Amino acid sequence: MTTYGSFPGSRPRRLRTSPVMRRMVAETRLHPADFILPAFVREGISEPVPIAAMPGVVQHTRDTLKKAAAEAVAAGISGIMLFGVPEESKKDALGTAGTDPDGILQVALRDVRSEVGDELLVMSDLCLDETTDHGHCGVLDAQGRVDNDATLERYAEMAQVQADAGAHVVGPSGMMDGQVGVVRDALDQIGREDVAVLAYAVKYSSAFFGPFREAVGSSLKGDRKTYQQDPANARESLKELALDLEEGADMVMVKPAGPYLDILARVADVADVPVVAYQISGEYSMIEAAAEKGWIDRDAAILETLTGIRRAGARNILTYWATEVAQKLR
Repeated sequence: MTTYGSFPGSRPRRLRTSPVMRRMVAETRLHPADFILPAFVREGISEPVPIAAMPGVVQHTRDTLKKAAAEAVAAGISGIMLFGVPEESKKDALGTAGTDPDGILQVALRDVRSEVGDELLVMSDLCLDETTDHGHCGVLDAQGRVDNDATLERYAEMAQVQADAGAHVVGPSGMMDGQVGVVRDALDQIGREDVAVLAYAVKYSSAFFGPFREAVGSSLKGDRKTYQQDPANARESLKELALDLEEGADMVMVKPAGPYLDILARVADVADVPVVAYQISGEYSMIEAAAEKGWIDRDAAILETLTGIRRAGARNILTYWATEVAQKLR
């Protein structure tokens, strides 16, 4: 037999010989505490509404949202990120439902806190897109462009009402310049230094957001390319990260996860706070659709994608499979 270097003495396959061996030497492990469940709650419905583009995901009623939160606690996951879907008649140019103490998101925050207390981190999406009649993440100027600084004033109000409603963590997601600093200051001004800020530090203008638009009943006209990042760019992600850390971010997020694992790895290499990644709606829907057609093994594909996200450097993952996967891991 011809030998090459240390072969046949070096045989890496020895560490792949059985499930027990592979489990013992695995470099990356998934744990229920790694996961955060994104959840939608819709105003004015009496039964959950299935989201056609996201099989298995629904717009919750207030009651079914509380049940989902209780299931998340039982499964051992760490958090639930809430997105509110107001009635169409309550949307306006300023997204006032987002700062109304009786707006659907604030009501849902109180509901979930009353249900689970501090057993689950209750997180809130801090953005205007669900509550504006134009569907953008900010206030528009006279020319129809998103006005960054006017939007920051709205975000400050949102941070305070969400904290008052019971959010443990607020997630400013609109990609406005300066949003983290403004939100941190707004929270501190009302004595809520205990509320953490999960900064959407890296958020790309992605085609994979499509199903999410249905989930939140988006009224978007146009696109978000002037404020979300260009998929062609990588270095600017580190600049966005540095600014958010300087402004006081407690945690940072990369969104989407799967198409941007290279960015996630770069962020994880340099960030000195926990790094979170969001496995978004399009990533979810692709696997569910392919599995429905029998083209892939659904459960294996779910675990492989989540393992890849953890391997790339995410400490925590937002995924619509959070509760399901956590139950299986336990």
